[in-house]
Amino acid sequence: MERTRQAGSTGRRPAAAAGGTADPAHHGLPLHEVVLLLGTDHVQGLASEEVARRQVQFGANVLPRSRGGGIFRKLARQFNNPLVYVLLAAAAVTLFLGEYLDSGVILAVVLVNTVIGVVQEVRAEAALDALHSLVRTRAVVVRDGQRQEVPSEDLVPGDLVLLDAGDKVPADLRLVRLSGLRADEPR
Repeated sequence: MERTRQAGSTGRRPAAAAGGTADPAHHGLPLHEVVLLLGTDHVQGLASEEVARRQVQFGANVLPRSRGGGIFRKLARQFNNPLVYVLLAAAAVTLFLGEYLDSGVILAVVLVNTVIGVVQEVRAEAALDALHSLVRTRAVVVRDGQRQEVPSEDLVPGDLVLLDAGDKVPADLRLVRLSGLRADEPR
């Protein structure tokens, strides 16, 4: 597969600059308009000073981590379920009818369900955090007219990214030039 450049996010195929300040419909614009919109050079890439300025302006090229909140929020989310509402209503009715043992069993089921749900949620968040720290991608970019390999977190809107066969695309990109492009998008 022949190399092509990309400006924007990542890759070893020339493409237009990555999103950020661009209009969401920039994918439909001609290349020269996207280059102007992102203030980049589709041959030389961005200057180091401009990259530093954009890193401050836009921050790291990472997906925001979803923080589930504290333990009380996790507990409260476990009760936001129609089945739990039905069980709590059943416990209230049996309590009103004087069936204390049945009420206790129903409330115990709700409590066990809540504890299991919170434990699973905490474990899932820990597993996702561990995976997130393991999955690091690097990108080959053109900056100051030179090829450089940088962590994908350091990409900024307007970066000229080069993609080769087998590379992962670490950001949204606008393809500038390509040859024999095929994509494998696992689900």
